[in-house]
Amino acid sequence: MSRAGRWVRRWYGAWRASRLGTRLAFGLGAVSLVVFAIVGALTVELMHDYLNRRLDEQLKTSQVTQVPHLRESKDNPEVVYSWYSAVFEVRQGVAVPQPGSTLPADVRPLAKVAEEATRGDVFRTVYLHDQGSYRVRACPVDAGTVLLSAAPQADLDSTVQQLVLIEVVAFLVALAILVIAGRLVLRRGLRPLSDMAGTAHDIASHDLTGTANLPVRASGTGGGAEVEELRTAFNLMLSHIESSLAARTAANDRLRRFVADASHELRTPLTSIRGYADLFRYAAANEPEEREAHLEKIRAETARMSVLVDDLLLLARLDANDAEPPVRPQRMDLTEIAVAAADAFRAGRPGHPLTLEIPDDPVMLHADPVRLRQVLDNLLANAAVHTPAGTRVDVTVAVADGMAVTRVTDGGPGISPEAQERIFDRFYRVDDSRTRAGGGTGLGLAVVHSLVLEHGGTVAVESEPGRTTFTVWLPLSA
Repeated sequence: MSRAGRWVRRWYGAWRASRLGTRLAFGLGAVSLVVFAIVGALTVELMHDYLNRRLDEQLKTSQVTQVPHLRESKDNPEVVYSWYSAVFEVRQGVAVPQPGSTLPADVRPLAKVAEEATRGDVFRTVYLHDQGSYRVRACPVDAGTVLLSAAPQADLDSTVQQLVLIEVVAFLVALAILVIAGRLVLRRGLRPLSDMAGTAHDIASHDLTGTANLPVRASGTGGGAEVEELRTAFNLMLSHIESSLAARTAANDRLRRFVADASHELRTPLTSIRGYADLFRYAAANEPEEREAHLEKIRAETARMSVLVDDLLLLARLDANDAEPPVRPQRMDLTEIAVAAADAFRAGRPGHPLTLEIPDDPVMLHADPVRLRQVLDNLLANAAVHTPAGTRVDVTVAVADGMAVTRVTDGGPGISPEAQERIFDRFYRVDDSRTRAGGGTGLGLAVVHSLVLEHGGTVAVESEPGRTTFTVWLPLSA
């Protein structure tokens, strides 16, 4: 990978991680802000209630100490701090302040509290004009006499406001530290994910239409067990994609080669047919005695092309496995097929002596007898075509390890190891020749391989100079 590509990959991964990390950090900050607001509100409320209770206790303590003295001496009430202190006489529900009381200019709010206190102690919070809120306590001294004390709440409110300010500043600082520190921690923790995102972006930037190679994998360590598991699954997915792309590329290559070979194989007999047709037309006009010879050539090329087309159609149906399967299995005896194929070979190829060895008992298979006969015919024809006249061919049928084993052996020149690896490929020929003087289209062994696989068996070749053996394994009938 180039330096620019690595830089783009790192930048892209960092950008993706930064975006996710920023969202997570701000999300954490929002949650923390809500928690701080709830905690701050509860703290302020508790502190306000606490200070109110302390102030009420102070008012109560001050009045409790004054009430006995006032009952005896009728003196003026004691002035505590900057509080208002007054004695009210309540007659017919109306409170009137007594001389010596310390009161604000507007005594009506305090007088109302004193009027209520004739039946017992009263705590109230009242608002005095131009002076703010006061905490008031009134208690009866004698019948019709009430002691009232009013303490300003300005100091209490100032204390609560300072607490609110301190909490706001402290929470904002804590929130900023939390967001910044969380952003750094999240960025470090999300670095493995950013590397995988960069890997995915790098793969997306490659053109995979012409190659099946995925050049990168997610690397690195850390991130915990979950991230490591994700990294492993990600790399495994890339391996599967790479293998799938390789299989697709190989299939496309085989398809292109198959189409090219099929076109060439079909073009050869068509060219011959066209040439013989021209000669037939010339002979019909000038040399009538040669017409039958040219017509026979046309028939031969047509028959050869028909065989080629039939083989291509069979292979296509085996590959497609469509609704009309090309194989119709039934219970059958393999020895009968081998005997029939051997008899036909002796009659058609008298120049190749053949020996047949079969067991005494039937070899029962669940297979298509027509297709198995085609397998044996193709193997025998292959042995005859690629060996000189007089070469011996042996066919044996046996049972081993629950399988029917059929071997076709010839004493020909043999097949090279390189050719053995591709001997069952379609249109493959050992000499790589395009002429057909020796017969064959390069599809016979491909048809054998496909038909054997369709029956659930396997086929293999073993060859050395002077001996070539094709072995077919087929499962026995239950």
